[in-house]
Amino acid sequence: MESKTIGKKVACVTGGTGYMASQLVKCLLQKGYSVNTTARDPDNQKKIPHLVELQNSGDLKIFKADLTDEGSFDAAIAGCDLVFHVATPVHFESKDPENDMIKPAVQGTLSVLKSCVKAGTVKRVVLTSSAAAVSINKLNGTGLVMNEECWTDVEFLESEKPPTWGYPASKALAEKAAWKFAEENKIDLITIIPSLMAGPSLTPDVPSSTCLAMSLFLGNEFLINGMKGMQMLSGSISMAHVEDVCRAHIFVAEKESASGRYICCLINTSVTELAEFLNKRYPDYKIPTDFGDFPAKAKLIISSEKLIKEGFSFKYGIEEIYDQTIEYFKAKGMLKQ
Repeated sequence: MESKTIGKKVACVTGGTGYMASQLVKCLLQKGYSVNTTARDPDNQKKIPHLVELQNSGDLKIFKADLTDEGSFDAAIAGCDLVFHVATPVHFESKDPENDMIKPAVQGTLSVLKSCVKAGTVKRVVLTSSAAAVSINKLNGTGLVMNEECWTDVEFLESEKPPTWGYPASKALAEKAAWKFAEENKIDLITIIPSLMAGPSLTPDVPSSTCLAMSLFLGNEFLINGMKGMQMLSGSISMAHVEDVCRAHIFVAEKESASGRYICCLINTSVTELAEFLNKRYPDYKIPTDFGDFPAKAKLIISSEKLIKEGFSFKYGIEEIYDQTIEYFKAKGMLKQ
């Protein structure tokens, strides 16, 4: 059991309507935190029913804030002990990633950190980065190990512009900007670097990351190509359960000795290896396992060794991730019963 802290701590989670952020809000409420969260449009009832539902289970306040509106996070962050900055712009189809993703990601991160400085009560900030900020490079081979020292090659992304390049570039540049600002302003910053997340979602819409993880079940060519693209660009198919990623955020927020970056990834595999595993475990779904001359082996693994050495342990294995995600997709009517 973690030791109970004196008094009720207040945490802010930015972007509470999202997949991981709403799960994080739930975990914090279960641990007895008072939580402030933000939404771009808290009056839009279609976007926030899951947050309204969570208000029944604890002290949760919803604030209006937007990454592109400097100062809009002030009210949500005022009086908080911990801030979890999860919100990030995602427009994979964007024709102008510079203005749709990169600028708002960097500006939004700095805006949140400025609100933390203004509040004067924030003891620690945990920023959600992404494996996409670590593993994208021009190295060749297999068996490469990426750790917290590694950064995605943004120059390569900006010059070659592979499909969806804007997202990894935005995550790498936003994290670098956060480290620079934190150092200059003496903010106790920690970053969590999650891999692809799956598992059930509280959100009204099915999250795109779970659709990607389930692409082989859905038989959707576009999504399967997305999965292949992920292996080619990121070097592997690396995954974790969304709830474990949330637990890792709270773990590093509460653990005094924690510092720096932490990769949070349970499993590293390739499209082919994943397909073979799923085909064996769920024979009814007749998962395809032949991908022609597509590379059968992942180029690299992203290692969670630092997080595990800090004392964190993953609760869910790959079997449970898929068992639960399949049940969730059935409940959503996206897979036959």
